[in-house]
Amino acid sequence: MPTTLKTIKTSASGTDAVATFLAALEHPKKPEIIALRRVMLDADESIAEGIKWNAPSFCTSEYFATFNLRAKDGVQLILHFGAKKNDIATTGVAIPDPSNLLKWLAKDRALVTFRDLDDIAAKKSAFAELIRHWIKHV
Repeated sequence: MPTTLKTIKTSASGTDAVATFLAALEHPKKPEIIALRRVMLDADESIAEGIKWNAPSFCTSEYFATFNLRAKDGVQLILHFGAKKNDIATTGVAIPDPSNLLKWLAKDRALVTFRDLDDIAAKKSAFAELIRHWIKHV
C-alpha cells in the first residue's frame, strides 16, 4: 500500500529508515500503523522519527513514543519521557487527557491503544493534542 511520507526536520536516515522498515513490514494492522504515524508526525513540527527498539519511534530532543508491534488488540503506542530514568519516574507529570486515551503503566510511561482506522480517525484531534502536551515534558 503506497503512502506519502512527510519530510520532517531530522536526518534523512530517520525518515528513510522508518519508510524502509514499514515497506518491509508484514503486519495485520499496517494501514493503522501508517495512519497513526501520520497523526504523530502532523501533531507538531518538532517531532521526528526513527527506528528504536526495533519499531518505528518518535522523538523531539529524546525518544518519547514507540509502536508496540506485538499488540494483539489494535495498534498501540507506548509513551515515555526518554530512554534514561529521570525525575518524572518518581514524581509523575500531569498530562491533560479529557478523552481518557492514556492507560498509565508507571509514573513515566503510558499506553495508547486504537482499535482500527475508524478509531484513529475519531480520536485523531484528541490524540494530537495529548501528544503536544506530552512533548513539553521530554
